[in-house]
Formats: sequence, C-alpha cells, structure tokens
Amino acid sequence: MPVWLREYSWRQTGSAVYVSLPLRGVRVTPANIFCTDQYLKVSIPPFLFEAILYAPIDDTNSTAKIGDGIIFFTLYKKEVAMWDSLTLANANKEKLQCIRENAVLKAHEKAKEETEAKKVTKQEHKKYALEATMKLEEAERKRIEDLKEKERQRVTKELELWKKQQKNAEEQKRLQKEGELHQEVEQLKEKKKEKMNKTRIPNEGTSKTRLKPTKGHGSYSMFSENLKEEQLPAPRSAATIKINFTSRVFPTALRESRIAEEEEWLRKQAEARRTVSADLSELEDLKEEEKDPDWLKDKGNKMFATGNYLAAVNAYNLAVRLNNKLPLLYLNRAACHLKLRNLHKAIEDSSKALELLTPPVPDNENARVKAYVRRGTAFCQLELYTEGLQDYEAALKIDPKNKTIEKDAEKIRHLIQGTVQDS
Repeated sequence: MPVWLREYSWRQTGSAVYVSLPLRGVRVTPANIFCTDQYLKVSIPPFLFEAILYAPIDDTNSTAKIGDGIIFFTLYKKEVAMWDSLTLANANKEKLQCIRENAVLKAHEKAKEETEAKKVTKQEHKKYALEATMKLEEAERKRIEDLKEKERQRVTKELELWKKQQKNAEEQKRLQKEGELHQEVEQLKEKKKEKMNKTRIPNEGTSKTRLKPTKGHGSYSMFSENLKEEQLPAPRSAATIKINFTSRVFPTALRESRIAEEEEWLRKQAEARRTVSADLSELEDLKEEEKDPDWLKDKGNKMFATGNYLAAVNAYNLAVRLNNKLPLLYLNRAACHLKLRNLHKAIEDSSKALELLTPPVPDNENARVKAYVRRGTAFCQLELYTEGLQDYEAALKIDPKNKTIEKDAEKIRHLIQGTVQDS
C-alpha cells in the first residue's frame, strides 16, 4: 500500500500557483514527477502524492525545483483567475479515473510528439552536416582541380618551350648544312672551271693547225676543241624478288587450338598499327617522332616511371589522338589516372582497353589481367566493392596462380561482409 503525502502548502496569484511539497529523507529525481495540464503526481515508492488540479495549467512552461528535501512547483495557469482550492473538490471516483487515464494518454502523445520532433531535428542536423561536408569536399575538389590545371598549364608551357628550342636547333642545323652544301657546290664549280680552263690551253709541242672553212656562218678556232660528253650508265634490268615467310607458331596446343582467334588478334593488331588519325592539321608543328604513337607511349612510360603523371597523361592523350586502336595506350593512361585519383577516367580507360583486347588469346592475357585489376581498384576506391570484386575474380580466372590478386580479392570480400553487417 502506498503512503499518501498530505502535507503540502500552496499559494497563488492571478497567473500562477506555487506548491511546496516536503520530502525529507527521500531521494527525488525528475523521473519521479509526472505532470499534465490538470494532473500532478509524485511517485517515490512507497510515498505517493497526487493532485487533480482545480483548473488547467500550462504544463510545458511549468517547472519543478528539487532541493533540500523539498519539491517546489511553479504552475502557470492557462486562464488568469483565482482558484477556490488547489484540487478539484466533489469529484467522484469515475471522474478521477477518467482524468488519470486522459493524463496518461496525453503524456504518451506528448512523448511521441517529442520523439518525432527530435527525429526530425536529428535528420535536419544530419542533412545540414551532409551539405556542409559536400560543400567542403566540393571546395577541396575544386582546389585540387585548380592545382591540376595549373600543373597542366605549366607542363604544357615547358613542352611548348622545349619544342620551340628543338625547332630552333633543327633550323640552325638545317641552315648550317645548307651553308656547307653551298660551299661544297661552289668548290666543285671552281674545280670544274679550273679543269675546263686547263683543257682549253693548247699543247706547246703541237704543230700548227690548218684552218678549214666550214659551211654556214663562222669557222673553227685554233683554240677550240670538242669536249667529250659524259656517258650516263645504262638503266638497270628489271627483276622479280620472291619473299617466303615462315609459318607462325602459336603457344596453344593443337588439341586446344585457338588459331582462328589468334589470327584475328594478329590481324587487329596489324590494322591498329596502320591506323593513324587523318585529321593532323593542328599537329603540323610536331616533329616526325612526335607523330609516332609508339614513341609517345615510350615517352609517357618514362614520365610515369619518374612520377610525372600529368605529363605522362598528356603524352598518352596525344598518342590516342593519333591512333585510338592501341589498347596499351588506354591501359597505361588508366594507371596514370589511378595515381592522380581520377577514378572515373581510370574505369573508362580500363573498359576501353578491355574492348580492344579481343578476342581473348594468350598473347593479351597479361594486358587483360592489368585492365581488370586497375578497373577493380578504381571501383573499390569509389567504395563499389561488388563491382571491384567481380573484376578481381575475372583477373583470377585468367591468372589463377597470382597470389597478390587473390589476397586483394579476399580483402574485398571481407569489406563487403563488414558493410553488410553494418547495414
């Protein structure tokens, strides 16, 4: 049975009611107090205080202070008026029970509304934090792009300056060669002139030449002499040269023959080597070696080895413009994009390389493994672990003995399991 607390004091004004409830020797917390617009309850087992208020109050702004064994309530009235008593008098049990039940229902509804409000507030805070994070990431991304653009402009300027210097050096060499050639021509002319002058001088020991009249105008001079014309060599005789090629030996055994696919791969490679972009109007200033995709690929590989990834990308870009059928150009450029964190471009170049590395034959196994691994790495760095695992498993099918790829695939599987458990 609860012990009812009857000792309390109260006073009022037109707008508020002040209630003082002594509770000596009892530890009180806010959880022991329950208040609605017409119901006040303090439950500290075995003690119990309950009051059905005379008129409704504003339970939202009303307060309760706990200290020195006393609970002091400040209850603000909804309507300004003077109460005849603190509690409702002459109320039967049914009405009291109804008021209690309504108070509990209102309390539940209020708690539910507060929970919903907290949830909405939390979502708003999350949304604000996400927007702030996105703005920071966007600013950081823009800063990095600006740095990349500045670096690209700097490298482009250096490349243009180097080209200009090379062009000037070539021009100087050409002028020097022309000067030397002109000098040699002049020397040859002088020698020929001297030789002709020698041949025109008559021998002192010769007898006098008898003058003979000639038909027509003029006559032979005693100093003139017919010079022999140079005899040109006869044209070469035509002939037919026969060339015999040895048969191509493929690595696969005849029982697993893939000769048709390997022949198709060789044919595609030969066509790709012959393919050169026809629109080279804006590349006329380049030297001959700079118009060679293989030379540009080797140049990009050297720049990649020294860590100059932006310059390597520029070299691969020019090579792709000259010949867009060579899969190794896209494969190497994907490696550069991975280093530069251009993950979407790395995925795009790896996919393009895989399109060109068809049909799958032993000659292009190594390139296909690299393409799958690089695209899978880009997917994983974008937290697309499922797509990344698919590419790593495709690489393992081609090279099942590669322990490094197997370990990386196992790590991705653990990441996927951890992500599923967290969700």
